[in-house]
Amino acid sequence: MLPFLQRAADALGYARFLKLLRFWPPYLGAGISVVHVAKDLSVLEVEMKLSPWNRNFVGTQFGGSLYSMCDPFFMLMIMMQLGDEYVVWDKSATIEFLKPGRGRVRARFEVPPALLAQFKREIDAAGKINPKLEATVFDQDGLAIARVTKVLSIRRKDRKTAATAPTNGARA
Repeated sequence: MLPFLQRAADALGYARFLKLLRFWPPYLGAGISVVHVAKDLSVLEVEMKLSPWNRNFVGTQFGGSLYSMCDPFFMLMIMMQLGDEYVVWDKSATIEFLKPGRGRVRARFEVPPALLAQFKREIDAAGKINPKLEATVFDQDGLAIARVTKVLSIRRKDRKTAATAPTNGARA
């Protein structure tokens, strides 16, 4: 994370910092809000209302906005939970559109402590891992409208470069 963002997150606490992402320009314009963050960062929920700024040509949620609302959260949650000893990057992503989003949509991201512990064991054994994580976007009726799959790259920081590198080499 960039040093000034790291200082802000440290001062506010990660959960509160993540909720402030609603004011990040791409999210502000699209009407995307982080509505819940567990104190241990194991769960995060985000929603987006249908508006003129995220509506496509046929009047439903724009696919780019649906993906945008899901883009950084697995990486951020894991990066913040693992701390400065690890480098976390997005490696690839896909989105599968299941049906049109016609109103408010919501997605939930989960990285339970047991999964994080498993990642640490796998990194210790292999040096680097590329876990695949999935989140589903639901409409206001609870029907699945999209599925986002993210592949991350996670490794321990190299001890030589850790002293001179930014707080975490991840992009957000």
